[in-house]
Amino acid sequence: MPGQRLIDRHDLIATLDRAATKQVTIVTAPAGSGKTSLLRSWSAHTARRTAYFAIRRDQYDAQLFWLDLLATVGGPASVNGPAPVDAVRSELAALAPVVLIIDDLHELTSAEAISQLSVLLTSLPADVHAVIATRGEPKLRLQRLRLAGELAELRAARLPFSRAETHELLDLAGVKLSGHAIDVLQERTEGWAAGLRLAILSLSGHPDPEQFVEDFSGTDRTVAEYLLAEMLDRQPAEVQRLLLRTSVLDRVNGELADLLTGSTGTERILLALEDANAFVVSLDHERTWFRYHHLFRDLLRLELRRTDDVHQLHRDAARWFTSHGDVAEAVRHLQAAGDWAEAAELLTDHALSLTLDGQAATVAALLHSFPTGADLRGLAPAHAVAELNQARPERAAAHLDVARADLAALPADRGYRLRTTIAALDLLVARLRGNFDGVAGDLDALPAATTMSATDLALSNDARATALLNLGVAAAWSLRLADGEKYLRQGAELAHELRRPYLEVACLAHLGFTATSGSLTRVRRYCDEAIAMATRHGWASEPVIAPAYITLSATASWTGEFELAQLWLDRARDAVPTDGEPGVQLLVQLAAATLAAGRCRYDETLAALVAASNVRMTGRHALLPRVLGWIVETQARLGQVDEARAQLASLDDQLAATAEIRTAAAVLHLAEAQPVAARAELRAVLDGSAPSNPRLTTIEAHLLDALAARALGDKAAARASTERALHLAESDRIVLPFLMTGAAPLLEDLPTHGTTHAALVADILDAHAADPIAPVETLSRTELRVLRYLPTNLTRQEIAAKLSVSPNTVNTHIRHIYTKLGATDRSTAVQRARELRLLSVGRE
Repeated sequence: MPGQRLIDRHDLIATLDRAATKQVTIVTAPAGSGKTSLLRSWSAHTARRTAYFAIRRDQYDAQLFWLDLLATVGGPASVNGPAPVDAVRSELAALAPVVLIIDDLHELTSAEAISQLSVLLTSLPADVHAVIATRGEPKLRLQRLRLAGELAELRAARLPFSRAETHELLDLAGVKLSGHAIDVLQERTEGWAAGLRLAILSLSGHPDPEQFVEDFSGTDRTVAEYLLAEMLDRQPAEVQRLLLRTSVLDRVNGELADLLTGSTGTERILLALEDANAFVVSLDHERTWFRYHHLFRDLLRLELRRTDDVHQLHRDAARWFTSHGDVAEAVRHLQAAGDWAEAAELLTDHALSLTLDGQAATVAALLHSFPTGADLRGLAPAHAVAELNQARPERAAAHLDVARADLAALPADRGYRLRTTIAALDLLVARLRGNFDGVAGDLDALPAATTMSATDLALSNDARATALLNLGVAAAWSLRLADGEKYLRQGAELAHELRRPYLEVACLAHLGFTATSGSLTRVRRYCDEAIAMATRHGWASEPVIAPAYITLSATASWTGEFELAQLWLDRARDAVPTDGEPGVQLLVQLAAATLAAGRCRYDETLAALVAASNVRMTGRHALLPRVLGWIVETQARLGQVDEARAQLASLDDQLAATAEIRTAAAVLHLAEAQPVAARAELRAVLDGSAPSNPRLTTIEAHLLDALAARALGDKAAARASTERALHLAESDRIVLPFLMTGAAPLLEDLPTHGTTHAALVADILDAHAADPIAPVETLSRTELRVLRYLPTNLTRQEIAAKLSVSPNTVNTHIRHIYTKLGATDRSTAVQRARELRLLSVGRE
């Protein structure tokens, strides 16, 4: 085989040397322009260490890209560890000074990976220079580098070979041509590197090189076919067979080449071809995987169709890739063989597992490659997986209906596998629709296992782990917290065994919510574990981790840590898409309402609660009483008594009987100075007979009962209810209900040494004191006139008559007074006004 050495393209190498003083260099030129050869030549010339990385063809998936790049720079090829950009940056820093060369960027089609690569390139460690080679205009966001003068660019117009370089290339190859022939060759190829190299390979040893150059004409295809035939004719038969039969592959190793050629020792030939610079390039440091120059491979494929059974070669390659666990590549070869039914079956069986491996984009691309209009009903489950990954449950449900109809015709083992997958996907459809009742079953929804192969068992376990996640989420959001925790723990453990980190993070992210009925320490432990794992895998800004952020925000509000709650809420909002899962959207709004309520920002609270009530859910969900109850409470605290009363009247008996709604009714009664009615409403909440009794509601109910008793002059009852509320709040130091209800007067009434909760009382009073209370001047003159009547027993209608205004005007003024004083009801407003010396201290 004739060999070729790389020439020193002095001007271009000098250009790259100058560019190396900047942070990044972009080399952009069409296929066959000599980009790779130039970069290899410069790599050999420069005194700096280089790390060369060629991107796989059709690289759809960010995770695979980062694993390959991390392996190139010496990092562990593992999904564990820090986020990908940080991991690569760390390895580069350890190698510095170093040049990172990334070739074939045009093969990277993952928007996520391109975005992450932009981040890496704009934040390279000191003494690290990056060179990016690509065919078209790169989609990298490097404007900041360009503006800072840290971006160098080498365009296509600079890459064609000059006549002198063509002459040098011929001399190095030992090809002697006249000056006229060199001019003709230069003119016909226009300095195109691939054309020159093909021509020189054919000229080596040619009996009449001058005539060859004269005949070197015609369309590109004619020239290419001629050169291909000339080159192959001069190769030994075993090399010809290897090149042709392995050209069906995008990448080849010795074992796979042996299979397709029916011979042994092909790795030795591949190594020799690369050493001869004969359009063969190794893809790894160990030189075990190779690819052909893209144009050369395409030409080989053209010749192969004339001489061999291409479809059978694709089938053989598909079997090899299947047995070695590369399902996506196997499906591609079955598609190329035209074996659409077998390709559909293989993709359907593995679509869920591929998605859990981070290859959702690959699944979508493979589905798109099937012929339109073909009767491939077997693809329905794979289409359902793809639609669910895009959060389109209605479309997924239609595909699952088709899949169910086809189950009867399947063999028993495959039927079980698909039944398990369909059952798991049905649960996810129901969850994404916000139909918690549709996910309210248990693992009995999954079909019983039969005798299965190890592969079938692994695929079925993927579906089982997915089902556990969805059962756990639905149970949690239905406030069946113990069931939710059980399913999610089982799901996380199974996902860990299956090495499905994304699924494990999803389970862990929801576990914190299930623990909110118990210790907040356990809540934080679950959330911290989920966030740490998500961060290691680069998912810290993905929707999968949002539930942990939401839970941490809500519980930080419970304990009065409002700045921390805001931080977690902001991270949750950044991670949740606007068209995301209904249940997560609902929880985001509830967390926002909780934070605003703790800060006594009731207009914000009401806006968030209304947004929560507008989230489209299927059927009546368990969080509805909390949303509606807090709307009534907030309206009452804003002085919107009529609106609150109308909201309560619109509820049916089932909702009205819940603890949350009874508590809300008590708030309204207190706002209307009806403490007896408030205590009557709270009785079923306090004795536990009212349906649904979450901890916050119970604490709030005791405090409202204490406020009602205090208004009735029953100091002993008020003190007893306050102590019970403190007892429930003590273990986790919960302060939110005390702030929402304006309980400071209750705590101040406690004897100095008469409570066992003195530290908690001090914390709550400090939080009350930290609340933003409006200064005196922000109350208008009319509002001050209304304020004078609040300590009396006059109703709002009677106050209106005294002031000669309408009751609606009085309601508006009272609402403004509550907001400006940070009060939640009439009694608290009076107490705050006296603290600010807006009212004299006297009998009410």
